[in-house]
Amino acid sequence: MPVPLFSRRFGDPTKPPLVILHGLLGSSRNWQTVARELGDRFDIHALDLRNHGDSPHSPAMNYAAMVGDVCAWADAAGIARAAFLGHSMGGKAAMLLATQFPARVEKLVVLDIAPRAYRRHNAGDFDAMNSLDLEKLKTRAEADAGLEKCGVSDWAMRQFLLTNLIQKTAGDNAGEEKFVWKINLKTLTEALGKLSGELLDAGAIFPGKTLFIRGGKSDFIRDEDFEKIRRHFPAAEFETIAGAGHNPHIDARPALVEILKNF
Repeated sequence: MPVPLFSRRFGDPTKPPLVILHGLLGSSRNWQTVARELGDRFDIHALDLRNHGDSPHSPAMNYAAMVGDVCAWADAAGIARAAFLGHSMGGKAAMLLATQFPARVEKLVVLDIAPRAYRRHNAGDFDAMNSLDLEKLKTRAEADAGLEKCGVSDWAMRQFLLTNLIQKTAGDNAGEEKFVWKINLKTLTEALGKLSGELLDAGAIFPGKTLFIRGGKSDFIRDEDFEKIRRHFPAAEFETIAGAGHNPHIDARPALVEILKNF
């Protein structure tokens, strides 16, 4: 069953709709600056996918379920057709949606992900997050130190992971707060293998206008992926942002925004 997705809206309601789907462990919050900078061109809807952000938790976590959620959200919002931009996990969801429901997709932009299986590159991050004893945690600084001790050496990555850590009132005691994961960490951990796996059946095709954007420092889209991408997306175009990693919307935002405006 679909879950009702939380969304943030930006831009001009009279312009064509653009739907943004974030990556694993991200949320619509990560896309606010990009959305505002594209706001003169689009009516932008940045979604929180299931088990992320302010959207509901569900024990089912797979791409078919995510596509069902997005379609149900679009129906409820009265959006019959839109441009879709998906990053990483959100890019895989957008690819599946486009090949299954091409009439819903005006244009497709996929950011730094290909329709293939990946090693569980962030398994260490999940191990570190699961290792934190939230009952004993008193400050965010302690959480940061705990992630670093468990092998997350990159400061920026730790801060990204900690965007998912919030404080909530404990029980009926209004004066006592405890740390909790806003994401559904248990379900996401269990689903990591499925989310990293193969995506599209051999006959899955989206013939519409499609753009794949990769970071020049990232290996998520390799030259050898182009042939497979074109089998599923025959109209695909490709852009590389030199100097960007897996998150161009963070480390190369001006270049990404310019590419999106031109496309």
